[in-house]
Amino acid sequence: MWHRVLGLCLAVAVVAGCSVNPVTGERQFSLVSEEWELEVGEENYAPLRQIEGGDYTFDQELLAYVQEVGQRVAAEADRDLPYEFTVLNSSVPNAWALPGGKIAINRGLLTEMNSEAELASVLGHEVVHSAARHGAQRQSQQVLLQGAVMAGGVAVGVATDRQEYAAVALLAGGLGAQLISQRYSRDAEREADEYGMVYMHRAGYNPEAAVDLQETFVRLSEGRGGGGFAQGLFASHPPSEERVDNNRRTLERLGAEGEWGRDRYQERIATIKELKPAYAAHDEGRRALREGDAETALTKAREALDMEDGEATFHALAGDAMATKGRMEDAESAYSRALERDDSWFYHHLRRGMVRENRGALDGARSDLRRSLELLPTADAHYHLGNVERAQGNRDEAIRHYRTAAQSDDETGRRARQALEDMGA
Repeated sequence: MWHRVLGLCLAVAVVAGCSVNPVTGERQFSLVSEEWELEVGEENYAPLRQIEGGDYTFDQELLAYVQEVGQRVAAEADRDLPYEFTVLNSSVPNAWALPGGKIAINRGLLTEMNSEAELASVLGHEVVHSAARHGAQRQSQQVLLQGAVMAGGVAVGVATDRQEYAAVALLAGGLGAQLISQRYSRDAEREADEYGMVYMHRAGYNPEAAVDLQETFVRLSEGRGGGGFAQGLFASHPPSEERVDNNRRTLERLGAEGEWGRDRYQERIATIKELKPAYAAHDEGRRALREGDAETALTKAREALDMEDGEATFHALAGDAMATKGRMEDAESAYSRALERDDSWFYHHLRRGMVRENRGALDGARSDLRRSLELLPTADAHYHLGNVERAQGNRDEAIRHYRTAAQSDDETGRRARQALEDMGA
């Protein structure tokens, strides 16, 4: 009996969930409202940027340029949304869009492209994902499969594993991480390719760039795993010959006319291209540290710093290597240098707070850890704040932080649960 009732409820949901795709004008399935899209985008954009490496603050002119190109393309979209664009400090070649028009592109993808038109192609593709409600449609399908829609929201509970750092996001970003990491359907990718080309063409760019870029992606995907693309763009936007053929047909309809902006693009990305060896050294150092080789990590951090002392994340790597080697005073100094250069990323505050706690500088540790939590709630920050409050005799505050950290399934959560047991809480 119950399965018939559930089946009837789901059938009603399907009928009630029909809406119009704002881009294509076709009917599509959606159980969530535009208000949900705007809220999810607004609430998840900042924490996801933190999880995915933080905003790229080293080159503000590059950020302004990407935002200019993004807004130029978004102005041609068939749906008016509060579109935002940012560059993330990650070498993984990737771009993603949240519902509500919140879009990000990684530093690592910018260095793989050759023209402003190619950039417009990628950003136009992501604009369509937001404008055509692809994220909302995907979430609606998952809700239908779960057979559960909660009043005023959607039943979700997903953690992200896309970030390479030890901190685990607890209270924000779960749904957003799910939305940017899942593969889009073939229909969604086809729509984003087609209408992304339409938007970039309307904006004055040559849509042939979208064909060239998709051909490049197919070649990369066929060769030795695609490098960083396999864990980045290709994970959620798999390339295919079918997509190339579709783009060619769209190009025939639109015409190969418009700007390429090759020289302008190369001028704007000159700094990150020049620093590519430094970021490669940094990434090698991170891999070494994950494998327990702190000495190599420190060597790689110094290589990166010799090429560019102004990049905060290179100082953070040096701090991590020094902390692993037990050189806590030197590590604190390295994190302080990172914060002097970029205080917008949670990780720098978190790591200095952890080192300060280790050194007994509890007031400074509390300040750092609280700022880290403001930027991104993590199990690590709550656990170490618990330690700080416990050391200063603030039992209730310590228990509160330990209980929050104990929600995590990792080693930090285990230590927090042990601390609560030791306190008889």
